[in-house]
Amino acid sequence: MGDIYIRNQPCLDPECGSSDARQVYEAGDSFCFSCNKWFPAQNGENFEEMQVKEERRQKKVRREEIEGLPSRGFEDRKISKKITDFFKVKCSYGEDGEIDAHYYPYQEGKAYKIRTLPKKFRWEGKYENSLFGKELFNGGNRRVIVTEGELDAMAVAQASLNKYGKIYPVVSIASSTMLKALLENRDWLRSFGEVILWFDNDAPGQKAMETAVHYIGLDKVKIAKGKHKDASDELLNEGFKGVSEVVWDATSYVPSGIIDKDELWRRLVEYNDKPSVPYPPFLAGINEKLKGHRTGEITTFISGTGAGKSTLLREDILHLLETTEDKIGVVSLEESPEETARKLAGMLLNRNPANEEISLDDLKVGFDKVFGEDRVILLDHQGSMKDESIVDKLEYMALSGCRYLFIDHITILVSEGTENLQGNEAQDKIMNDLLKIVKRHPVWIGLVSHLRKVQSGSKSFEEGKMPNIDDVKGSGSIKQISFDIVAFARDMTAEDVNVKNTIKISVLKSRFTGLTGPAGGAFYDYGKGRLVALEDEKEERFTVVPITGD
Repeated sequence: MGDIYIRNQPCLDPECGSSDARQVYEAGDSFCFSCNKWFPAQNGENFEEMQVKEERRQKKVRREEIEGLPSRGFEDRKISKKITDFFKVKCSYGEDGEIDAHYYPYQEGKAYKIRTLPKKFRWEGKYENSLFGKELFNGGNRRVIVTEGELDAMAVAQASLNKYGKIYPVVSIASSTMLKALLENRDWLRSFGEVILWFDNDAPGQKAMETAVHYIGLDKVKIAKGKHKDASDELLNEGFKGVSEVVWDATSYVPSGIIDKDELWRRLVEYNDKPSVPYPPFLAGINEKLKGHRTGEITTFISGTGAGKSTLLREDILHLLETTEDKIGVVSLEESPEETARKLAGMLLNRNPANEEISLDDLKVGFDKVFGEDRVILLDHQGSMKDESIVDKLEYMALSGCRYLFIDHITILVSEGTENLQGNEAQDKIMNDLLKIVKRHPVWIGLVSHLRKVQSGSKSFEEGKMPNIDDVKGSGSIKQISFDIVAFARDMTAEDVNVKNTIKISVLKSRFTGLTGPAGGAFYDYGKGRLVALEDEKEERFTVVPITGD
């Protein structure tokens, strides 16, 4: 290889097709960092035309000189000097006093991969299919993480140091095309309990990952996938907690599209036999369109403030207690557990504690019927969320045998259940976490969501406006991830008390049946604190308002 780097050129291999990954040296030979191939000097190539000014040429730096270079943290990548010292990474400075190159050691410094900023690479010394950082760790530990770049490995190490106070094994390949190093070090990698691959989230990285899985073995490999292009970007954007979460959430590798007809039929039979548990009888319109609850699904309920979502959820809880033997988890974030228990006990007695004084002896009768068999788990969220997120508690409920999880409502869940995230990103994370729960466990989730504010001058939801799917507050993840969406409308401004207590219902989304539209309604009997079917009420008690879509 020539001592002086001239410039980058298109690769000579037509199968590679890279437009600028081949680095040409003064002697005429060249190396493509895309396809990992060397090319001798080509006859007829006019290198004089390729030459740049002498001051822009990159002179060869010998290993002895590199070893004398300083080690510095890379503040722009949130990597501390402790990490660069650990990996023995060196740097050099340009005339402006800023770092202009990184020197990554391989084979205990027998070879260096030199990165001239921002992103030009060359080698000093003979590279021998080694892994960056390998000599710093002993094999046989619980896990090792393999990244696609040196900065990515250091980002994972930085997260490990920040979270646990020590650096756990993490190494890197030299590039997505230099995968032979995994074969050469296969025994060392397989000496670990598991090998987590965190490659770039782009086409070359994903292609390299598939090859890497084959080289290492499916029985050992797990796949880490973050929100950003690579681990270095994950550290920059999500912090060390985000990087640690990606590693923690690493999953077993499943080849895409690999399923035979026997497995497909087994899944079809399992899906076809999945029971649909009906909603209460007074919600006949919902049952007609949704065909009840099914595990593995999320149903979202939306309406204006005070339209009856929480009451409907409590009715559903009582109905499930009466008609099934399943356990139920309740996360009511707008009221205390004792308030929820009081309302459920009163409803069981057909008495509204807000309307009348109910003695403790009477309440105890209703309480025992609801909670006596320990089938209902309530989350005491007040002052108890310092160490674990609400999502963790939901996971606990699912593991404890709860088949139905009621969450009221997602806005508070987002504020309590996420760290270092805000707005739509926080909501996206929560919805994806909830989806993971229903996929990992045989549970159904009923979720309450609030609505966007209506435009000035428009009819409000509190005046009986029926919400549509675009009225859901927050990011699009709620309407995308939810299997079903049910909307309610109640005119809380009506002078006629019967009209005021009439709830209209509409199904906005049903993934299972595809049936949407008006779904009947219910009437709130204030004296009993219960919802009943419209047709069960006497005509003289209230006026039924025709139900129309939005």
